[in-house]
Amino acid sequence: MDLTTQYLGMQLKNPFVPSASPLSRSIEDAKRLEDAGAAAIIMYSLFEEAVTAEEETMVRFLHHQDTGFAEAERFLPDHYDFSNGQERYLENLRDLKASLDIPVIASLNGTTPGGWISHAEEMERAGADALELNIYQVAADTDISGSEIEQRYIELLTQLKQQVSIPINMKLSPAFSSMANMVKRLELAGAAGVALFNRFYQPDINIDNLRLCACLHTSTSAEALLAMRWIAILHGRTSLSLGATGGVHTSEDAIKLLLAGADVVHLCSLLLEQGPSAMTTVLAGVEAWMEEKGFESIEDIRGRVSQIAVADPSEFERVNYVHILDSFSHNPGVRG
Repeated sequence: MDLTTQYLGMQLKNPFVPSASPLSRSIEDAKRLEDAGAAAIIMYSLFEEAVTAEEETMVRFLHHQDTGFAEAERFLPDHYDFSNGQERYLENLRDLKASLDIPVIASLNGTTPGGWISHAEEMERAGADALELNIYQVAADTDISGSEIEQRYIELLTQLKQQVSIPINMKLSPAFSSMANMVKRLELAGAAGVALFNRFYQPDINIDNLRLCACLHTSTSAEALLAMRWIAILHGRTSLSLGATGGVHTSEDAIKLLLAGADVVHLCSLLLEQGPSAMTTVLAGVEAWMEEKGFESIEDIRGRVSQIAVADPSEFERVNYVHILDSFSHNPGVRG
């Protein structure tokens, strides 16, 4: 059975790629993911503001402190004795490249064009096979229009393409008003692929102390349906690699996304909850289903239920909404 797939210009042994998570911080965990069947791995994200804050703290404590005793100041540690977040990330990247036989994709979550470019260049030099840009921006400013937000993405990608030669994958949120048009613009600007969708973690409220709290809520299978719809719409209409991320917990989830047209399926919450071995289970389930249905390769199933392949393409648009509402009925005993 041929499970190979093309992704970001690379041929992978199968379409399963763990998305950015803490598991890539450990060489041991990364090797377990590879042994479990991962075809590539996306590293945890390097956050530009975290690197900047660390550097500012270092400057404040090592360069701007005055001991009051000139003779004692030569005993202060030199800032070169300390590694910052970027250096640790690059070291981890080099270690992963040396330890794994699968491609390693670096992940960058930046805030300024200058920061994006400098970090991306270092990642390329460290050996990253590709770069995923995780642009996590909540458009909360009432004076900034949607078109301005979109233009920032295009300009950032355009600038990066001038500086790095490795493939660039754009991880997008589902908040764009015209997703298909945005993907087309990214394709024209030089992106190699898109990952749908970036999962915006929401702040929670503690009703006891009346404060916000940062609580991690892992995904559910139902969340994968959003990516499934948009990948089905985009399949055959773009040359970009299509990665499905968010809500993949079972073989059935993965099969649906492949049928919609995904080139790769990303897993995260499942791996954090059950460990790398969960990937083996999902992969085996897909193979068993393919054998049962008589499919011999991933290419045989990719996009078979995309919008351009189904009898009624409108099922992926408004008609689906109408049919779902019409299909609802109360459980016995529930009064209308």
